[in-house]
Amino acid sequence: MADFIRIYEDNPSQKEIDRVVQVLRNGGLVIYPTDTVYGLGCDITKSKALEKIARLKGIKLQKANWSFICHDLSNLSDYVRQIDSTTFKILKRALPGPYTFILPGNNNLPKDFKKRKTVGIRVPDNAIAQRLVATLGNPIVSTSIRDDDDVLEYTTDPELIFEKWQHVVDVVIDGGYGDNMASTVIDLSGYEPEIVREGKGSLDIF
Repeated sequence: MADFIRIYEDNPSQKEIDRVVQVLRNGGLVIYPTDTVYGLGCDITKSKALEKIARLKGIKLQKANWSFICHDLSNLSDYVRQIDSTTFKILKRALPGPYTFILPGNNNLPKDFKKRKTVGIRVPDNAIAQRLVATLGNPIVSTSIRDDDDVLEYTTDPELIFEKWQHVVDVVIDGGYGDNMASTVIDLSGYEPEIVREGKGSLDIF
């Protein structure tokens, strides 16, 4: 059964953050708040954890379109090919924020993503998510928590999330109510920006 850990976004407890990060380093699965909907994630370097998320989502790992949750843009070159100044300015204006940017991947991607031509980069405007990644020292691979009810689409109450997921993940963080709208997804890997999905993020960043 998962641990249910309360962390306050306005003042995240480093002790509780460390506790969650240890679970991630041990290959555990964590549900955590972002600036949009709650996310399900694991350490980007833990293959078995990645495979478990793929099974939970009913997809093959090789075909999963998940986000890399980053602390900031400082390590972008670890996973992304060199980008032009216009693209970087868009990222700087939008992040941290409710956006996922699809960018061209480089040859240094972790082994489970080696065949990927693109990666989704996300820097949530949420102190809990940012502190988790900063403490971990590398990105969390993440996918949104969806509801079985198509009308609700996303579960926003962490207690209800815990009720549903407590037997399949290791930690559920209660960071307060989440949003019911996912991030805006923008593909910047081609010649022109392409809006893949409109979500919480506005499009006035261009």
